[in-house]
Amino acid sequence: MSVPGVEETLPEQVGSRTGPGRSLPAGTLLVAVGTFLLTLAALLPLYVYERAALLPAKAEFEIHMVDEGAWYLDTSTWSWTQASELTRVTRVSASAHGGDWSAWEMSVDTSVPERMIDHWSRRVIVDRRTGLAVNCCGEHVDGDRAVRQAGLVYSFPSGARQDGYPFYDAQVRSAPMMEFQGEDEVAGVPVRRYGQRIESTQVPESARPVPASLFRPGASGTVTATRWVEVSRTFWVEPVSGTVVNVHETRSETLRPQNAGGEARLLYTELAMAEQQVAAYAEQARVRSVLLRALDSWAPWSLAPLGGLAVLVGLARAWRDRAATRGGAAHADGGPDAQLPIPRS
Repeated sequence: MSVPGVEETLPEQVGSRTGPGRSLPAGTLLVAVGTFLLTLAALLPLYVYERAALLPAKAEFEIHMVDEGAWYLDTSTWSWTQASELTRVTRVSASAHGGDWSAWEMSVDTSVPERMIDHWSRRVIVDRRTGLAVNCCGEHVDGDRAVRQAGLVYSFPSGARQDGYPFYDAQVRSAPMMEFQGEDEVAGVPVRRYGQRIESTQVPESARPVPASLFRPGASGTVTATRWVEVSRTFWVEPVSGTVVNVHETRSETLRPQNAGGEARLLYTELAMAEQQVAAYAEQARVRSVLLRALDSWAPWSLAPLGGLAVLVGLARAWRDRAATRGGAAHADGGPDAQLPIPRS
């Protein structure tokens, strides 16, 4: 029962401003979305890109290189022989080693049909950001743990510059510069070409007995000889991702007797990466390059303006809504068209 003279609020007035079913104002929602887009635009190049550009913490891959006209010293007959095909396979097994490092277990096998002619192994810790070797934790080259590895191990860093990089050659235990040589294209992918030249250098701990007749025809017995290598290699690198797309390498190896003159040919080969692997690495580099470009520039430059616009529109909408709310409140409190209370008897 109502009390006479007491005003009763119309039902439609209840919950008009607050209530459990009230939706978020459009202006506030736009400001929230815009703020999120601006934050994302800042995080993508400053954090997400930096993590995506790192070398993988864990990986398993093989690099196949082939020469169909190589020459080598057949140690079963000690004769200089041409191979129908010489293959060098580099196997890499990488595992996480701390936050930004990776441990690479590497083996290199060189073979001709039905025969292995060379094998060596290596363990190296790789900085996933720079691609450079780190000396810290049980690294070795062919069991030699006294070595101090330095320079690039294989992959280039993201954003490979037009400059030189030290590149470690495990056999000669040094890192001559890999010099920038120019722009190129491989399988439709723009790349940068780098070259390294290693003059004839003795391989450490390579001394072994060989027939003396290799150096002096008709001589008998054996002499101790060391191995010498001369290398010229070229890398084609997709610069945004640092992916090595193709590799060529010319190697000339000889034996030289200790404390005497002369030399004997041991190996001559012009190795090239297998064509199917070049195509696969080129496609991988293309995809990775698009992703990194998107994270570093395309996405931030698109999201930032959208976020800024959303914030401005949201603020303007919120200001208009507040002005309208104030106007409506003034109208309801005493304006000429304010609704009169309904008396009940």
